[in-house]
Amino acid sequence: MEDLPQQKKTKSGFKKFLFLLILFLLVGFGSYAYWKYYYVFGEGVKSGYLNYAVKKGNIFKTYEGKLIQEGFGSVKTGGIASNQFEFSIEDDSIFRQLELNSGKYFDLQYKEYHGVLPWRGNTVYVVDKIINMK
Repeated sequence: MEDLPQQKKTKSGFKKFLFLLILFLLVGFGSYAYWKYYYVFGEGVKSGYLNYAVKKGNIFKTYEGKLIQEGFGSVKTGGIASNQFEFSIEDDSIFRQLELNSGKYFDLQYKEYHGVLPWRGNTVYVVDKIINMK
């Protein structure tokens, strides 16, 4: 018997399309997840009196805190509300220092993200450094 030459099999057009579609969706999802949860949207410093620093959570125990800033903010015309800054803390040593000095005046450096991760904290603001304490 005579052997016929083997024809090289090529991917069909649909398989190429499906592969490219899945690749595009994975890259798109990965980019969105990075932008939403890991991209630092803003950085800054907030100053005020530390109201509380707590460790809480059902599954993920996170460090949370609240800073009371001086001055007043207006919720609506004629209304007066206190300026409060609620934040999360990733570093255990920063939390310990805040916990031991509740009620004191702090300057806190923070990073702002677009979204919240349950193991990072309950807010989009994450304090990463204590600049000053009075």
